[in-house]
Amino acid sequence: MGSPTTDNDSSSARKAHVAEMRRAEQARRRRLRGLTVAASAVVVAGLVAGAVFVVKARSDDGGKKAAAAASATDDTKNAGTGPKSAAGGQWATGADGVRTWKGPLARNHVTTPVTYPMRPPVGGDHNPVWADCNGTVYTKPVKDEMAVHSLEHGAVWVTYTDRAAKSDVAALAARVKATPYTLMSPYADQSAPLVLSAWGHQLSVRAADDPAVDTFFATYVQGAQTPEPGASCSSGMMQ
Repeated sequence: MGSPTTDNDSSSARKAHVAEMRRAEQARRRRLRGLTVAASAVVVAGLVAGAVFVVKARSDDGGKKAAAAASATDDTKNAGTGPKSAAGGQWATGADGVRTWKGPLARNHVTTPVTYPMRPPVGGDHNPVWADCNGTVYTKPVKDEMAVHSLEHGAVWVTYTDRAAKSDVAALAARVKATPYTLMSPYADQSAPLVLSAWGHQLSVRAADDPAVDTFFATYVQGAQTPEPGASCSSGMMQ
């Protein structure tokens, strides 16, 4: 049987050991709390930074869209220079005067009339039947929906109003008759007397001898813009 002194010493040692373990556990918990707080701060900072970036990006994008919308003008009837907007797209005018439509041009076949955002139209949904475009000169207006189908095949469409000089109309008609994948027709509702159109592209010219006519024909008759290169331009609708 041990002495009272020895028992007291053992009890004191155990208490000291337990107290030390408690202090160590408390210190460990304090460290964990510190690490958790630090990690939370990092996460929160990251979330805040991400939110600021997203908001700024949206703000910048919205500002660009607003600026583009403010600078665009209606071009359903006018054919002036500079960017023009209409129904989901806008014109971009090149240094050569050729306007390129920056917007969607659908290619669905429809049997109902189509409202185009530009006149003459340079693309979009169209009639299943194309207007004959094998160097064909029409003396009466051609349906937009059929002429657009011709443009899809890579044709250049020459249109003119009664304000065009008869000599220019005759010269362009001769040019069209000698050029496969072209067609020509009167078009009252256009702003310029003489207009050349291809899929997604358009040019107003002052006269038939304008050098831009040759360049437009060379570039866009079965040009790179053609959605269906090699498709027939014969056996289409004649009127």
